[in-house]
Amino acid sequence: MEKSLRKWQIAFFGDKSIVDSEKAVTIFDTTLRDGEQTPGVSFTLEQKIKIAHQLSDIGVDVIEAGFPASSDVEFETVKKICEEGIRPKICGLARSVKSDVDRCIEAGVDMVHVFIPTSEIQRTHTIKKSHAEVLEITREIISYTRSKCSLVMFSPMDATRTDPKELIEVCRVADEAGATIINLPDTVGICTPSMMKPLVEMVRKNVKCRIDVHCHNDFGLAVANTIAAVEGGADQVQVTINGIGERAGNADIAQTVMIMESIYKIKTNIITERLVETSRLVSRFAQIPVLPIQPVVGENAFSHESGIHSHGVMANPGTFEPGIMTPEMVGHRRRLKLGKHVGKHAVKQMLMDANINPKDSELDIIVAKVKEVSGRGKKVTESDLYEIADSITGTGSQEKAVVLDDISIFTGNHAIPTASVRAIVNGRNLICSKTGDGPVDAAMKALLGIAPGNVLLKSYQVEAISGGSDALGCVTIEVEDDRGRIFDASASNSDIVIASAEAMVNALNVVYRTGSL
Repeated sequence: MEKSLRKWQIAFFGDKSIVDSEKAVTIFDTTLRDGEQTPGVSFTLEQKIKIAHQLSDIGVDVIEAGFPASSDVEFETVKKICEEGIRPKICGLARSVKSDVDRCIEAGVDMVHVFIPTSEIQRTHTIKKSHAEVLEITREIISYTRSKCSLVMFSPMDATRTDPKELIEVCRVADEAGATIINLPDTVGICTPSMMKPLVEMVRKNVKCRIDVHCHNDFGLAVANTIAAVEGGADQVQVTINGIGERAGNADIAQTVMIMESIYKIKTNIITERLVETSRLVSRFAQIPVLPIQPVVGENAFSHESGIHSHGVMANPGTFEPGIMTPEMVGHRRRLKLGKHVGKHAVKQMLMDANINPKDSELDIIVAKVKEVSGRGKKVTESDLYEIADSITGTGSQEKAVVLDDISIFTGNHAIPTASVRAIVNGRNLICSKTGDGPVDAAMKALLGIAPGNVLLKSYQVEAISGGSDALGCVTIEVEDDRGRIFDASASNSDIVIASAEAMVNALNVVYRTGSL
């Protein structure tokens, strides 16, 4: 954390000793199991292994790799993840059936997660069992599982809708039978923080083993309920990357971890500087974009457009950011953004970064023009800003460092997409050919191949400006230079590959103009 921000802490008006900051809270990630239950999401084996390694690399303590008994494919996937030899404990899910437990053991997991419905509505309509029968099944399956595995998690499914007396009884039975940790699932996401904390406290008083929580996000309370559970004494929290999961998802790892670390000062084993990187990996594999306004990892999490906010952040980032959580802490970047609320100080700074120094009168006109364009609903990129500034300061359009001379694409349903580009870069004729996952990907790689410096494509967005099969497509991209600075540019064309190539050329010219290449 920046030293200048350390003193800007939250002024708590409650009990500062509500949570023991010396307490260790472990992170149980269920992206590969509950996360894959997100409608429309299906990870390949290769993707699951990559995600498992990423979770290991960032410090996750337990990975729920899947439900081995659900299919042969799922069994083989869990087995292969176990064989990777990564650091976290690998957990497999099982119903309260011995054959399910056996499949987990055969897959080689370190922990077996056994569950059984305990609420009246789920007991009567899913497994058709009485509470007394659930108690007996729980006692038998936990004893059996513990005889096979040293780490056993028990979940009374739908715990937050289970009669409190019955919940305590089933948790005691599981504890006495050998469960090493009890998970309290808010299966349908109906709990509130003021309910969750006393629920965990109640169970905490009645069992000796560790307590874990699994919160769903049906009412947008998954993270809040998870934190309330920690306040109540939970030892472990279940999360997913980007909060993906069944229905509205689960508690998001980035939000949960940063609340514990930054606000409560509870340490976890998570390397927080890799949270954004991990979010983008899973977003790409799941094909679910991260909302710009997603806390911690979203594009706008540390972006500022409003003139008042931008001016304050330029003076001291703690003025309009949490302070106790900086972009560097999560692997993010602070950015000044252009829009109809932008102020003079932000525009001046962005122009100075590109060696453009307008007079005060010219700056006023530039800002007014940016607001006018933004007011018409058009996104203004850095490339647009420099064009506006050139026209107003009278310097004219600057000579482009990169000029696209020609681009050729070869693709087909039985061909490897290949792009060849010919461009003039600082007066030199350069040619580059690359293959890619599609024609656009190949074109992006070929253009980056002619850039002499280290430039990375960070994001790519496309939207139709008009309707029909001949619609104009507007492509907006963001690139990052070797100093970690991010720049954006856009282009429009009825050919999406051409629009993408022109957007990349515009972005490279922005990077050149700021002296990064």
